[in-house]
Amino acid sequence: MSPQFSLNSPRSTTSECRAHDLECRLAKIADGGSHAINERLVALDTEWSAGRVSKAAMAVVILLGTILTLTLDWWWVILPTAVGLLLLQYLFTQRSWLIRIFEELGFRTKAEIEQEKFALRTLRGDFRHLPTVHDIEEMHDISRLEGEGGIVVEPEAQKVDSLAAAKEVIEATAVQTAHHNPAECHTS
Repeated sequence: MSPQFSLNSPRSTTSECRAHDLECRLAKIADGGSHAINERLVALDTEWSAGRVSKAAMAVVILLGTILTLTLDWWWVILPTAVGLLLLQYLFTQRSWLIRIFEELGFRTKAEIEQEKFALRTLRGDFRHLPTVHDIEEMHDISRLEGEGGIVVEPEAQKVDSLAAAKEVIEATAVQTAHHNPAECHTS
């Protein structure tokens, strides 16, 4: 079991299945090339998250309750009031049982959708030209090696298996479920 999923979490099985599904989906899309990646990114831009669906459902219930209150009986005010209380609960806890229901129905969280988008952009190569700390630290060593007649261009790397690439990208872009404590950060 990967470290990002807790054994005590009731969602650990669901998360593992989703992570595995994502890995397989990314591998298939990577095999399809950049056109398949572009199509999937367009599809992800229109995908509704569990949070978005739950907010839309709450808005409909508030409107319906208000209309019923104005046209039928004032007791219908209970509907928008109950949904308002749910919204307040969501405001303070950032989790809602309604969102949880939509997740169980198959809607993904916004973080899961964004992870897939980031992984697809990484597989497409959107970030390959960005400098990294590794590049900056070794710039002097590379120029010295080239000046001494060493390797100027790296030998062509072997093609990476799509499933292995997808797995590596998922691990690198994994959504962290544990709370991060800034006091635990140490820089050298």
